[in-house]
Amino acid sequence: MKKLLIPVFSVFLLLSCETRNVSNTLQNSNLTESNIKGDKAFLSAYKMINADELKKNLYVIASDEMEGRDTGSKGQKKAGEYIINYYKNLKISYPKGLDSYYQKVPSEYMKKKGGETLPDSENILAFIEGSEKPDEIVVVSAHYDHVGIKKGVIYNGADDDGSGTVAVMEIAKAFQKAKQEGKGPKRSILFLHVTGEEHGLFGSEYYTDYPVFPLANTVADLNIDMIGRDDPENRGKQYVYVIGSDMLSSQLKIINETSNKRTNNLELNYKYDDPNDSQRLYYRSDHYNFAKNNVPVAFFFDGIHEDYHKPTDDVDKIDYLLLEKRTQLIFATAWELANRHDRIVIDKN
Repeated sequence: MKKLLIPVFSVFLLLSCETRNVSNTLQNSNLTESNIKGDKAFLSAYKMINADELKKNLYVIASDEMEGRDTGSKGQKKAGEYIINYYKNLKISYPKGLDSYYQKVPSEYMKKKGGETLPDSENILAFIEGSEKPDEIVVVSAHYDHVGIKKGVIYNGADDDGSGTVAVMEIAKAFQKAKQEGKGPKRSILFLHVTGEEHGLFGSEYYTDYPVFPLANTVADLNIDMIGRDDPENRGKQYVYVIGSDMLSSQLKIINETSNKRTNNLELNYKYDDPNDSQRLYYRSDHYNFAKNNVPVAFFFDGIHEDYHKPTDDVDKIDYLLLEKRTQLIFATAWELANRHDRIVIDKN
């Protein structure tokens, strides 16, 4: 997540995290055949999302080999290649009209927007076309960049935003499973990995300035930025912060809350769900570039923890079972947005 230029956060004492066993079963979830009400297609896809796979991918994305994934760096490009190969293996392609998974974000564009010189970089786009309403697009997004290497120390960014990156990948796998079983989404899903977030939300701004699909046809953006940890205020709780879900569409918040009750019934914390909050989190991740273009958004977030933007944001501190549950919630929300009869409406300003 983009850091404020003015320090506003308290310094937290470093707390140790217990290692948790990772399970590939539904026993850690409230989801059962009975409360799904016979929706076997959803259940089959939902079960594809599991902590072991999230962990496997995150140990690559946030490894030292990726050198902190700074925008346009060799390490970020290597992480991007891993993400693309993942989609290729799942037989998930890029949007029609593009010649690859990449949307180039030029150095000149980022310099114009932020006043600093960065190398050319790329957004990564994977796409599953809808079966009934292919021109209506649900976006699931996360940034795959981080802050690189500082004074010879690698900032791996396991939570920020390795956790969001692997969550998008797992959600894509779940939708592809449904498609392969003849139950693909009615609306199209764009899995959008953006660059340049840490330097100024550049990748998402570039996408909304030069959208591959018209923003008028974009149903919603579900943005995932840091969902693998807990903050001191919520230590040990089963929760997630949700920001902006009723800022433009009251229906989006209702859908997310209903999806939550249907699945893991996490505590949905709305503490930061206010544009006037002192932390200004509504403005600090990639969903904002969609929101300012009148696209409904929901931003999923775990809070500011003691390793935020520090070299200690490592894979061994991720709560993989909680990461699984949050990813499942976002998938369930995307499933409803993609498959409901009517597109959600914008009823707020």
